[in-house]
Amino acid sequence: MQVPVSKPRASARRGPGRPAGGVADQRERLLDAALRSYAKTGIAAASLRRIASDAGVTPAMVHYYFGSKEQLRAAVVEERVMPVIAVLRERLDAAGNDPRALVTSFVRGVHAAVADNPWLPSLWVREVLSETGALRDLLVTRISPQVPQLLAKRLAAAQKQGDFNADLDPRLLVVSLIGLTLFPFAAAPIWRRIFAAADVDNDALLRHTLALLDHGMGGLNAH
Repeated sequence: MQVPVSKPRASARRGPGRPAGGVADQRERLLDAALRSYAKTGIAAASLRRIASDAGVTPAMVHYYFGSKEQLRAAVVEERVMPVIAVLRERLDAAGNDPRALVTSFVRGVHAAVADNPWLPSLWVREVLSETGALRDLLVTRISPQVPQLLAKRLAAAQKQGDFNADLDPRLLVVSLIGLTLFPFAAAPIWRRIFAAADVDNDALLRHTLALLDHGMGGLNAH
């Protein structure tokens, strides 16, 4: 007696371009690879083929998960960049209204963010500081209210209470804080070479930054 061979159900078949099972992390790898590419070459120059290769998948997977280069960028912003900003905001909220606690929290927060996200300084230089940067509008419309503007407002309120140096402009202080945190990381390959400063690790850089601010504001604890 011949036993009939059952045919697979249509629902069990993969659709065209759909990834096989066991590769649930492909999308995450693509986001990480895109970030590395953005930080290295800039968003405009980032190649989907190179991003796919870096993630260990085919270019078809980029289109399957994201549809287009623009949608991939949007996903990177929402799932990688904005969560970093959210953590910085949480740190500021936890610091309350004391200006020294706010400044210390911001500095330590940026250092922690860079430690967890090494792409951050390069992306900031390429896509925010650059006149043609793709993320400049994002900074103005979404990031600024979350961190820079919030920090400036709280510092201004503290200054009115006489809690720190009246000669400082809170807005420019925030600009200075960004310059004292992100810029040294972005420029590290240069200044470490110029000053033969390979011995200056990130912990030493953090202590230096807090000590510098302590002199300007008085009372910041570098420990």
